[in-house]
Amino acid sequence: MSLAVRPHPDPGPSAPRGAEATGGSAGPSSSTPGSPGRSPAALRPRTSGQRRRRRRRDALLFGALIAPNLIAIIVFSYYPALYNIGLSFMEWDFVAPSPEFVGLENYLDLFTDPSFGQVLLNTLVFTGVSVVGSIVGGLLLGSLLATKVPLTGFAQTMAFAPHMLPGAAVGILWLFMFDPNYGLSRWLFSLVGASSPDWTTTSDWSLWAITIAYTWQRLGFVTVICYTAILDLPKDLYEAAALDGAHGGKLLRHLTLPLLSPIMFFLSITGIISAAQAFDIISIMTSGGPGVSSSTLSWMVYEEAFQKFDIGTASAAATVLLLILLAITYLQVRVGDRKVNYDS
Repeated sequence: MSLAVRPHPDPGPSAPRGAEATGGSAGPSSSTPGSPGRSPAALRPRTSGQRRRRRRRDALLFGALIAPNLIAIIVFSYYPALYNIGLSFMEWDFVAPSPEFVGLENYLDLFTDPSFGQVLLNTLVFTGVSVVGSIVGGLLLGSLLATKVPLTGFAQTMAFAPHMLPGAAVGILWLFMFDPNYGLSRWLFSLVGASSPDWTTTSDWSLWAITIAYTWQRLGFVTVICYTAILDLPKDLYEAAALDGAHGGKLLRHLTLPLLSPIMFFLSITGIISAAQAFDIISIMTSGGPGVSSSTLSWMVYEEAFQKFDIGTASAAATVLLLILLAITYLQVRVGDRKVNYDS
């Protein structure tokens, strides 16, 4: 059997190349993949498929990178918090083989305890005074350091040093300073002819003793944050304000504080959370006493769990502390959305 090849007519110089390859059909769909003459309609399925594969690879890479951190947060943060909430409805003493469900009994015992109100008030005073005191003091010291006074570097180091010390060391240091017999407090009160109070052994002064020590420890961190923020403020705005006659308190109130509002917002949130969780200074200086005069919620959780072995009450107090911090943080964020200036 023989095949006869018919001569193909010359398509001519004006005929398209696709027509030559297909025997006269010149439509766009007739071009080979990857040819320069391929239309966008023909390329669309392949391009969308490449995009889907690229997005799938990016999603897998994102999941692989975020998975370790996400697992760590779930295991070490969310799971203990949820487990603590569950224990707040149980009665357990670390000795019984398993907790016993008691419903809201732990919360009823907690809120009917007369000392719990004093503990809440102590927590409010300790947190409020330490946060406000550290922010005001840090802003003043940061402004002073930003004026490039002599020995600014040494002053920065000395200001930040308390934040680097552990809370136990700060507590021991202030125990010596508050000692009414040979501490710094005795010398200061003797200047005005008075005797030093028993800071850590009397219910009238114990709360203020731990508040002063904690505020001093946090003051260095707030000072360094305020100092670096003040250095980054735009100088042209201050030059323009000076030409308009603004200076002193007016400059601070109408220019510096609005520009520093994001920093103040950050310091207030972290300060409240950190103060509400303070434990080591209280443990070293007063152990929450005398009585409950210097006991805060964080110390009460430790005392109920590891001294009285009442896990249910300790978990209920920890849950109350968690809810208070969530509510305060939510209010701060809502207020911050309206008051904080992020445009600078």
